[in-house]
Amino acid sequence: MALLPALDILLAFTLASVVLIMTPGPDMTYFLGQTLSAGQIRGFAAMLGACTGVLIHSLLAAFGLSALLAASAEAFALLKIAGAIYLLWLAVQAIRHGSMFRLNGEPVSRQPLLRVFFTGAGINLLNPKIVMFFLTFLPQFVSATDPDASRKLLFLGFYFVVLALPLCAATILAADRFTGALRRSPRIMRAIDWLFAGLMGAFAVRLLLARNS
Repeated sequence: MALLPALDILLAFTLASVVLIMTPGPDMTYFLGQTLSAGQIRGFAAMLGACTGVLIHSLLAAFGLSALLAASAEAFALLKIAGAIYLLWLAVQAIRHGSMFRLNGEPVSRQPLLRVFFTGAGINLLNPKIVMFFLTFLPQFVSATDPDASRKLLFLGFYFVVLALPLCAATILAADRFTGALRRSPRIMRAIDWLFAGLMGAFAVRLLLARNS
């Protein structure tokens, strides 16, 4: 019984996850906005809420995918193909429309910490794109014929959040410099978009070519 994926798979997942975590989106916009306007404590509360939402999605996806795999390895394999196409679409969208990162710089009222936490969680929990993403992203790193696929899916779901916590915390601690760099240089944003698109496209093409070979 093996819980960990092979080293090359784990490294590929780590690289993809780091790029995904650092790609600005609604959750990052919220916790950085709270940091800059209401202080680091509320920034961390928002970040923990957002990560809680991601954890719930990843676990639900892992359990759902595990059930699908137990029911039909062929259906799981078809989902991987659909996932590859979806990841390719995400790559195109990243190049066409760029990252969702908008800070207006206006001060916000200091809301109770629990409200900030649950708002951060809600931003991710209520985002259908995150549901779709985890359902199509996680299977790319697990083989339908692997007898330990279910355990590996659960591990990858937890591992993604473990990676996200220190990276997001670092952006909060360096919020002024981080957001300042993004505002001063649109090239940084475009570089992130292209890096995201390149990784998603590479995973999609690799899987589709493997299925056709």
